[in-house]
Amino acid sequence: QVQLVESGGGTVQTGGSLTLSCAVSGRTVSKYSMGWFRQALGKEREFVSSITYGAGVTTSADSVKGRATISRDSAKNTLYLHMNSLRPEDTALYYCALSSYLNLLTVATRYDYWGQGTQVTVSS
Repeated sequence: QVQLVESGGGTVQTGGSLTLSCAVSGRTVSKYSMGWFRQALGKEREFVSSITYGAGVTTSADSVKGRATISRDSAKNTLYLHMNSLRPEDTALYYCALSSYLNLLTVATRYDYWGQGTQVTVSS
């Protein structure tokens, strides 16, 4: 059984930083591509960042480029998303997801498994 469990969300002030974690069981993170998505209240789910299996090529949305870093720890079988210079518009429910694909990872339908999400609220 594949499980993805996010943690690390919370309330942070504008300009602050935080690190989200996604603990994976049932799959080896280094052998799959993984991504982070977010969904703000009343809006559609949007891509945040991804990392491919193998070479670990990373991609980030323009809205977070330069402020978000995706990484993985094979020993802990965990995916991370570190974000700094947080803005109120970063407020959303953040999801991690796992994919067997190597490309088009900005598209939610390319992912096979999803976590339940962790809430990030940025106060102004």
